[in-house]
Amino acid sequence: MIKIRKAKGSDFEDIWGIFHQVVKRGDTFAFDPKASKDDCRILWVSPPVHTFVAESQNKILGTYMLRKNQPGLGEHVANAAYMVHPVARGQGIGKAMGSHSIRQARKLGFTAIQFNFVVSTNIVAIQLWLKLGFKIVGTVPKAFNHRKLGLVDVYIMHRFV
Repeated sequence: MIKIRKAKGSDFEDIWGIFHQVVKRGDTFAFDPKASKDDCRILWVSPPVHTFVAESQNKILGTYMLRKNQPGLGEHVANAAYMVHPVARGQGIGKAMGSHSIRQARKLGFTAIQFNFVVSTNIVAIQLWLKLGFKIVGTVPKAFNHRKLGLVDVYIMHRFV
């Protein structure tokens, strides 16, 4: 059973552990693979970001954050990012967090969610977002410097909530 809840300050070490494991691979996020704990805190858990964790058997296995995609006249559209600990992949955590984030975005008054930077080689994530109703609305050629594959495309994905 996967439980998703608002992150607490005491969750930061677990969030950092997931963030560090995912980002250091250099294959799905544009964050510097050498990002520090302080970088993680600023990017992932500092206001006005809404941070959530996914737990199973009282262990945090995933995290996502939700925020305004743009300030001012673009603030009705959310932006989100999701990370699942590598040892917990394939357990439905990403799907649970994706579904939860859609409901949460609606609760927070957003009208849509837009992903600005989905790496085209991240097939599992792309398939999940398509299943959850997102559409690829744009492609940015060679915008991501994949650690193993070199320059690859990035997708912009969108869905109304």
